[in-house]
Amino acid sequence: MLPNLITKSIQLADGREITIETGALAKQADGSVVVRMGKAMLLATVVSKPEAQEGVDFLPMSVDYQEKFAASGKIPGGFLKREGRLSDYEILISRIVDRAIRPIFPDDYHADTQINITLMSADEDVLPDCLAGLAASAALAVSDIPFNGPISEVRVAKINGELKINPSPKELESAILEFIVAGSNDYILMVEGEADEISEDEMVEALQYAHEEIKKHCLVQMELTKAVGKEEKRVYNHEKSDPALFEKMHAELYGKCYDVVSKQISNKSERSEMIKAIKEGFIESLGEEHEFEASLIGPYFSKIHKEAARNLTLNEKKRLDGRKLDEIRPIWSVVDYLPSAHGSAIFTRGETQSITTCTLGTKLDEQMVDGAMISGYNKFFLHYNFPGFSTGEVKINRGPGRREVGHGNLAMRALKKVMPKDDDNPYTIRIVSDILESNGSSSMATVCAGSLALMDAGVPIKSPVTGIAMGMISDAKTGNYSILSDILGDEDHLGDMDFKVTGTEKGITACQMDLKVEGLDYNVLKEALYQAKNGRLHILEEISKTLDKSREDLKPHAPRSFNMSIPKELIGAVIGPGGKVIQEIQKDTGATIVIEEKDNMGKINIFSNDETSMNGAISRIKGIVAQPEIGETYTGKVKNIMPFGAFIEFMPGKDGLLHISEIKWERLENMEGVLEPGEEIMVKLIDVDKKTGKFKLSRKVLLPKPEKTDKKD
Repeated sequence: MLPNLITKSIQLADGREITIETGALAKQADGSVVVRMGKAMLLATVVSKPEAQEGVDFLPMSVDYQEKFAASGKIPGGFLKREGRLSDYEILISRIVDRAIRPIFPDDYHADTQINITLMSADEDVLPDCLAGLAASAALAVSDIPFNGPISEVRVAKINGELKINPSPKELESAILEFIVAGSNDYILMVEGEADEISEDEMVEALQYAHEEIKKHCLVQMELTKAVGKEEKRVYNHEKSDPALFEKMHAELYGKCYDVVSKQISNKSERSEMIKAIKEGFIESLGEEHEFEASLIGPYFSKIHKEAARNLTLNEKKRLDGRKLDEIRPIWSVVDYLPSAHGSAIFTRGETQSITTCTLGTKLDEQMVDGAMISGYNKFFLHYNFPGFSTGEVKINRGPGRREVGHGNLAMRALKKVMPKDDDNPYTIRIVSDILESNGSSSMATVCAGSLALMDAGVPIKSPVTGIAMGMISDAKTGNYSILSDILGDEDHLGDMDFKVTGTEKGITACQMDLKVEGLDYNVLKEALYQAKNGRLHILEEISKTLDKSREDLKPHAPRSFNMSIPKELIGAVIGPGGKVIQEIQKDTGATIVIEEKDNMGKINIFSNDETSMNGAISRIKGIVAQPEIGETYTGKVKNIMPFGAFIEFMPGKDGLLHISEIKWERLENMEGVLEPGEEIMVKLIDVDKKTGKFKLSRKVLLPKPEKTDKKD
């Protein structure tokens, strides 16, 4: 029995239970809890420094989710045999929690804060990612750290026509939609997930269902806060204030900012320079000696600029670059741009551009996944790169960060839904998106470019997928709002919602939503979804002008694939002792050969860029696995000559006896000078000894039979 343990429980609709425990573990952290569901246990801790660092005007928070291999009875792979840097899967869960937790902190709270969530015990029937947000919020709830929570996260899935909360991995296999949804007692904060081309109404229904469950989790956390006596939070003062400076700046600069944003300049750099000039002019007007707090000029100016831009949209229904609220930026695209790639495409929308490649590999190129909960292989994966030059910045390339991992995962989920089934696809497929320009929604550009690259490579996708980023600017006091299609980077920064939606002509395949404002009416959400649908269909129409379906054939330099099945007992014959046979075939022909046992058969995939190479490998394998048939004719090679005949290799690895009496119709007294070792001759299989399995061959039956002549006295 653990000492000082305080426990609260949550009952799911199907009778399963989630418990939250605190008071026994990690007590030197500001807050710590253990969340259990079945045998799954997550330890969440939170620590926040008492004071903010000088000059910090944001929340420096880190969220790390990590799975211990011991949680599922595994030992890590690799040389070190210990947990190392976070895997992509762990990064994605960390991001989901961060996006849900960060908005609930007070805007003026700037102390260094760290949230750690660790999977301590695993359950094969429980996916821990849907519990991570609850665990992080509960750790905050039992601390004195100020936050506007609690919140919770759940997974909602539609299985056999019914919505279910936190289903098992097995149940998810038949789900037509699955979303991780985060929210507070009053509103939704974050959504991320995928679906099988569902309608907008189906998505809203799922979100509403998830929110009802989230409300229950929030009430339990409120009870937990009272039980541990943490209703009162710490007092803090992390922001300097200079009301006189703000009033002066607002009076002098708001109108100037409004004039600039009203010009509706489409070029981001030009617009930024004009805004920057206003700020620099004000600083110069103050002179070197003034009584104001200089460190506040930047934050105050950003606030004034934001107010001006938001009011332009709210009051006049105008946008920074002159577009209508539902207007999409100009689009152009090309395919087959890179001659050596298996598939390539450039997609440009406004000042956002992606160049994307599609590469076809063999089974040997599959991505290995080795995690505490998830292990196996991926045949389809997507990588997203965001270099500094895409935004005109100098940035050291240190590999993909969390943002790149998250954006790539969203695009991968969007395209995954239209990929051919594994049984119909022999290839490992890698998509790589390199962002060359960025001014809003580069992940959605990746989806569009990815669709084109797949079709250019000849991958038979069900239909092209397009994506769009939606935004919203709202005024809680008046209820006034504007929904924006295809948002700019500035509109993302200035707005209250970033809602990315991807789909085909039939429906939604993936989404990602982050809210920065309290309360989103479901009618407004529906409006945003249907406006997004119109935008997606417009983009689909545009890219279809470039390529509207997958090419009928692969590029000449792309690897061809040939599949064949053989009896299971012949797998060893093809591989040979220590892999000798298959290695020899690959060396001689240049083809790549992959063999696996599946469905009680040997499945062979042969890959080659060259037809001659492919045919050579096929012929060699067929020769090994072919079964001799009595009555068939073969081209054989003389292996050994004996006094009573010769042994002929008539099939790879199969020798038969050509008896001296079966060589010619004429009688032969001996074998001298009749055949030579290595000589090729045509033979016919005339019999197989039932007891010994030995093959009996004949050459004479293939020769014309001499006519009989009458003997004369």
